[in-house]
Amino acid sequence: MLAKKSRLNTQVTIQHRAAKTSRSLSQDQRLAWIHELLTGTSESLPYRVAGMLLLLYAQPLVKVVTFPTSIVDDSEPGMSIRFGTHPTDVPEPFASLIREHLATRPNLRTGAGTDSPWMFPSTLAGRHLHPNTVMDRLRDLGVNLLGARNRAIGELVLECPPSLVADALGYSHQVTFLHAEKAAEPWARYAGHRVRSP
Repeated sequence: MLAKKSRLNTQVTIQHRAAKTSRSLSQDQRLAWIHELLTGTSESLPYRVAGMLLLLYAQPLVKVVTFPTSIVDDSEPGMSIRFGTHPTDVPEPFASLIREHLATRPNLRTGAGTDSPWMFPSTLAGRHLHPNTVMDRLRDLGVNLLGARNRAIGELVLECPPSLVADALGYSHQVTFLHAEKAAEPWARYAGHRVRSP
């Protein structure tokens, strides 16, 4: 950098160093947290629902707190939720948890008012919860937020084409294909090892 500033070297550019690894939960850890938030009593209902949106659908909490109730469609065939261009099915028992949350959202009798459009209303009129409020509660519980999101995307792109995952969850195709490559890499190494083995 000093050489470039002093014009001793104007040809060499140093590329941004990409992280070799990204924090992630194991699938067993992710499933344990899903079970805890679905059935446990370690946290109140709004934070359990927010955590489930992270663990099941890889939704960043900064985005989760901005969701309006209108993204949820609860009709006869079952519940769906729209994060991206297409609605995504919500399985039981999480659908029941969302129904309970929507029927008992907190802060509606305070500053938010009963007509609040937010899934996670704040005590301040017309506002949703601040993302740090939700992040801090789940971190205090022990949830690795970035790890949970990485693991959720990684599992989803193994089950469905990355482009469909991107459209359904509101991610860019570049992000989901990157996660698909990372998820497939250990399997590629394993397959190569098996082929070379006598």
